[in-house]
Amino acid sequence: MSGRTALNDLRKIVHVDMDAFYASVEVRDRPELRGLPVAVGWSGPRGVVLTASYEARAFGVHSAQATRIALERCPQLVLLPPRMEAYREVSQAVREIFLSYTERVEPLSLDEAYLDVTEPRRGPRSATLIAAAIRREIRDATGLTASAGVSCNKFLAKTASGLNKPNGLTVIAPEQAEAFVAALEVRHVHGIGPVTARRLRTMGVRTGADLRQLSLEELVRHFGRQGEHYYRIARGIDPRPVEPDRPRKSLGAETTFEHDLDDLGALEVQLELLAKAVARRLQRAGLLGRVVVLKLKYADFQVRTRRLTLPRPTADPEELRALGIRLLRQEPLARPLRLLGITVQDLRAPAAWQELAAQQLPLFAESWGALG
Repeated sequence: MSGRTALNDLRKIVHVDMDAFYASVEVRDRPELRGLPVAVGWSGPRGVVLTASYEARAFGVHSAQATRIALERCPQLVLLPPRMEAYREVSQAVREIFLSYTERVEPLSLDEAYLDVTEPRRGPRSATLIAAAIRREIRDATGLTASAGVSCNKFLAKTASGLNKPNGLTVIAPEQAEAFVAALEVRHVHGIGPVTARRLRTMGVRTGADLRQLSLEELVRHFGRQGEHYYRIARGIDPRPVEPDRPRKSLGAETTFEHDLDDLGALEVQLELLAKAVARRLQRAGLLGRVVVLKLKYADFQVRTRRLTLPRPTADPEELRALGIRLLRQEPLARPLRLLGITVQDLRAPAAWQELAAQQLPLFAESWGALG
């Protein structure tokens, strides 16, 4: 890699991704399912697959797919409801392994994380050997397999971890980065989704080498600020650090209905359940939020949002329910709803809110007294 990316050369980044995580936990706990096509998700007309075993993927079953379609493609599919507490327990055990090697761990979800092992707490200095050791320890501790990617930045490590799944380890050395990205199809580039990939194809861009031919100005003109990111990754550059204390920007919950709903009474019942779920998550995370967003998805998949900014933050379920109902009744529904959701944004710990309040006008600060 060229000298312009010397910063990347100093970093050793590992991306670890558990293999078919939810489904693998289910198979581990129910050995009679081993070798069968298994998916975790919800049944019913609006059900969605959360994840699928590799046996199920061979039939074309995949995450975010409608359960109805999954069962059409694989009639013998074993569909199991999610057990989130079981998955969180395994995730915590895996994270403890990560933290034994480095404090610089950035979780992306329950089943994947970035690790900066430039200065490891223990083990060898080689990031490749550390990744191999972590995978062995995960297998010993949980009975599950994980794939890992190793490189000099987050983009390359994330891309590498997906190349040899399941149970794979892929290394992209700094001097290999530009050639690797040049040969990569843009549809396989992390951060470029199907819609963007199709748009790039209409511009004659199919590989990383093609992407590199576009100037920064062209990419920004077509894709806004995201174009800057595409310009960098086409050259194997990603200066983003691993952020172990990355703050949560929002917490929410949503539900897809069995049948489209436009009855306000029925929708308010759903809002109460959603508000309680969001409040539990906020309280578990020790956070309060000041912006409440109501998400409305109609039968034609159009999405609308309504939001309120509060004078003081909250994590109270009754307050969230009342605010959700207020937003719902703000204006008549255009048509029946397929999905309803509540999200709380602008999140901080109570102490951080207290500190912020102290910097505001005295009259404004009085409304925060209940936080003490």
